[in-house]
Amino acid sequence: MQSDTQTAPAPKWMFWVGWILTILPGLMLLASGTMKLIQPPGMEESVKKIGWDDTRIVFGLGIVEIACALIYLFPPTSVLGAILVTGYFGGAVATHMRIHEFVEMAPPIVLGVLIWGGIYLRCGRVRALIPLRR
Repeated sequence: MQSDTQTAPAPKWMFWVGWILTILPGLMLLASGTMKLIQPPGMEESVKKIGWDDTRIVFGLGIVEIACALIYLFPPTSVLGAILVTGYFGGAVATHMRIHEFVEMAPPIVLGVLIWGGIYLRCGRVRALIPLRR
């Protein structure tokens, strides 16, 4: 008897493309979170530009971003990580939309698509939940 979540094995190309689409945004999240922890010169001006008065907020966001990225990159928790990162990106999009920075909204949207695309390609259970029909 088969479970509803079992699917046929994916071709190898789907697995490897899925991992590439997983690792690239994951590394970008880790780099972005690290920059928020380090807070290089100019960070304070950027923070004030988006309407925040305190760079301590950025440090906390860096911790959250790195934690979400690690949860996402660890295979058993990758779907949970993708959900957490999607929420994080939603906040980034809303922040930029609030101050009418529409071009800056693109990176979190693109990274979100890559994250879910990577999981979709490499995880049969996700493909079973979101079947694409021809």
